[in-house]
Amino acid sequence: MYAIISDGSKQFKVEEGQEIDVDFREAAKGDELKFDRILAVSGEGGLKLGSPVVAGASVTAEVLGVEQGEKLVVQKFRRRKNSRRKTGHRQMYTRVRIGKIVGA
Repeated sequence: MYAIISDGSKQFKVEEGQEIDVDFREAAKGDELKFDRILAVSGEGGLKLGSPVVAGASVTAEVLGVEQGEKLVVQKFRRRKNSRRKTGHRQMYTRVRIGKIVGA
């Protein structure tokens, strides 16, 4: 059984027990998150597609903690102006484990 969820501006194909990184949110380790924007659910009864979401479907997930993505280097350079700037950025994510998929 799998589901396609929408979180923020991203879509994820998730299965029970899978660990994914979603956008950062203030949640303590062990908290439960509920995703309500379910675009599709596949199970024993076949595939259910939403228009745009599947009514009554939800996915619960347990928060495992906060993670940081890999470092991105942002470098600005203006030629012939003796102007250089180099900075870095690491995006923060919330790591979750998918618990139960309810496909109504």
